Parts: sequence; structure tokens; C-alpha cells
Amino acid sequence: MSAAIERFLAEPHVATLTTLRPDGSPHVVAVRFTWDRAAGMARVLTTGATRKSRNLARPGGRVALCQAVGFRWVTLEGAATVHDAPERVAEGVRRYAARYGAPPPNPPGRVVIEIAVDRVTRLNV
Repeated sequence: MSAAIERFLAEPHVATLTTLRPDGSPHVVAVRFTWDRAAGMARVLTTGATRKSRNLARPGGRVALCQAVGFRWVTLEGAATVHDAPERVAEGVRRYAARYGAPPPNPPGRVVIEIAVDRVTRLNV
């Protein structure tokens, strides 16, 4: 991944997360996320009751996470899994606070979606 993409992903913007519903139709929502270059992983905090989490309950779920600002965008694609293990959620919280400058909301049932990124597409970055 180029240094320009890494810098862009470090900017504190929101992105859209696309998952697939059980009927195969796309579910697209705005999310805050973090990028972990060393692990090749993006993380999204949410709760287990959300549609995006439920869509990923089936094994093999893939997602697309797209950060767009004007005519610049980067899409991260990969296999996604939902975790409620305290240490994994805590790592997501730590990275979120560092990126966005404030701790995330702390709703009951918080989980972290971990995306093992295996494809990156971009424009003007």
C-alpha cells in the first residue's frame, strides 16, 4: 500500500461499510473505522444487534469499506468477522480514540468487526 493511501486512511473521516443481507441485497451504512497497517486489518465498532453484525454471522462474509472525500476515495475489501472478546474490543476502542480524538460510545453489547483486507482500490490517492 502506498504512503499516500496510508496518509489518507489516517485522516479522521467516516466511511461506508457494505455487507450483504441474507437475501443477497447490499446493506450500506456510514461508520467510523480504524486501519491497522501492520495487521492489514480495518476495525469497526458496533453492537451485535446491528444489521451489519447480523449480516456477518454467516461464515465467509465479505465487506467493502470505502472512505471518500470529494473525488478521492479508497475502498478496502476483505473477509470480516465479528468479535466480542474483551481484548479485541478494547483494541478497537484504543485505535478509535487515537484516530478520532475521543472515545467511542459504549453501548451494551459492543463488538468489533475485524476486516482482513485483501483488496484495495482507489482513485486520486
